[in-house]
Amino acid sequence: IDFAYPGEEITLVMDNARSQRNRKVAEIAEVAEIAESVGIELLYLPTYSPNLNLIERVGRLVKGKCPGNRYHQPFTLFVGAIDGFVDSLNGKNRHLLKSLVTENFQVFEIPKT
Repeated sequence: IDFAYPGEEITLVMDNARSQRNRKVAEIAEVAEIAESVGIELLYLPTYSPNLNLIERVGRLVKGKCPGNRYHQPFTLFVGAIDGFVDSLNGKNRHLLKSLVTENFQVFEIPKT
């Protein structure tokens, strides 16, 4: 197997969705064994914690700023509006993205049972 980032620490963040924990995914990828053998840490977010999933934050931003309860006809205009806004997150709207996507989380100690 050829790896793109040899020697790097890689953490794969999973949102604990049923689709990522189902039998078929486990059979195909044998996720835990493969991940450990190539040095990939699997980090499952707690159930029902969309605020910890950074892409959920970006999705809410796009939904709130882009469609804006407007009707886009034809559908290609709708897609163009979303694409244009997402592209702007790397430019004039970068400040919106920087305030949402941060590693500044409050960390709690796991209680001993």
